[in-house]
Amino acid sequence: MAPLEPWEKVLISADFLTSVHGEATCVDCHGGQLSEDKDSAHTDLIADPSLDSKNCANCHEKESQNFDASLHASQAGYWTVLNARSVPENHPALETMFGNHCASCHTTCGDCHISQPDSVGGGLLDGHLFVQTPPMTRTCTACHGSRVGNEYLGKNEELPGDVHFRTARMNCVSCHTGAEMHDSQGADHRYSGEETPRCTDCHEVGGANDPIAQHAIHGDTLSCQVCHSITYTSCDGCHVSISETTGNPKFKTDGTYMTFLIGLNTRQSEERPYKYVPVRHIPVDPNNYDYYGENLLPNFGALPTWAYATPHNIQRNTPQNSSCNACHGNAEIFLTADKVRDWELEANQDVIVPEVPSTK
Repeated sequence: MAPLEPWEKVLISADFLTSVHGEATCVDCHGGQLSEDKDSAHTDLIADPSLDSKNCANCHEKESQNFDASLHASQAGYWTVLNARSVPENHPALETMFGNHCASCHTTCGDCHISQPDSVGGGLLDGHLFVQTPPMTRTCTACHGSRVGNEYLGKNEELPGDVHFRTARMNCVSCHTGAEMHDSQGADHRYSGEETPRCTDCHEVGGANDPIAQHAIHGDTLSCQVCHSITYTSCDGCHVSISETTGNPKFKTDGTYMTFLIGLNTRQSEERPYKYVPVRHIPVDPNNYDYYGENLLPNFGALPTWAYATPHNIQRNTPQNSSCNACHGNAEIFLTADKVRDWELEANQDVIVPEVPSTK
């Protein structure tokens, strides 16, 4: 995605003035003063009115009703894991860290429907016109790029893009509906609550008309991705700090590498009954936030560092579904103890596969 020229980021097109949203005056949404003088006009200006979803709720009540509790807006998923690994007295330091390095991922209505995320330079999507369906590569994968975007679009070297993109050019909202984006049911983690989307929303699996016998055989034992994902990215320790040169937040990961590993599902529920799921290494270690204080994650081992994953690189045919014994008896593709570093073993006991399924 080519960067926008500075003037492209802020130029309001004439088309906007004739649109539904253009019927309002600038001050209706942005505050400020109706004045020909720039300084006066910008007094008390609100750069992003959608930071307060009530401004959008004036017209879009249904979409805004639960948006503030959605994961995109609340970022509750981050705090679910930070709280588990830390203690209350460390919260002030972690909140400072979070504000410097994580809070920019907070998403407003405008970040999807009016402008690009700040992480890719910001700027209007289309001359301030409100875009009903967010453009995938300028909004969705601008934030979810290093893993989801690269997997889905086939940007990982020698690995094909997701079959839904390659064959049908489906975009993110083909599966992740507006209802899901606007309301995550107050979830505290992306794998909490109802499993949406589900592959079976579109694909009949295990029924009388399903020609694939393995679907019925494996039932709810395997998540779909166990058989239909391919190699994906894992990362090690993401260490954050503030640059002494620029004063800007920065981060450095210890390593990025390609994996495909099947582990045990630590988030089993009625919605996610699977015994086996793909697992991805989380770029976390006890010293991630040392810049902000010592021992900020004293309960680091409370959560695994290899975790349930849903890679966005689905293929009909994969190495592990080429035959029964491409998976059964193949220790190489299971997360066994020998693949976990010594200091992570205790935290990952519930994810590690103690015995690889036997050959057929």
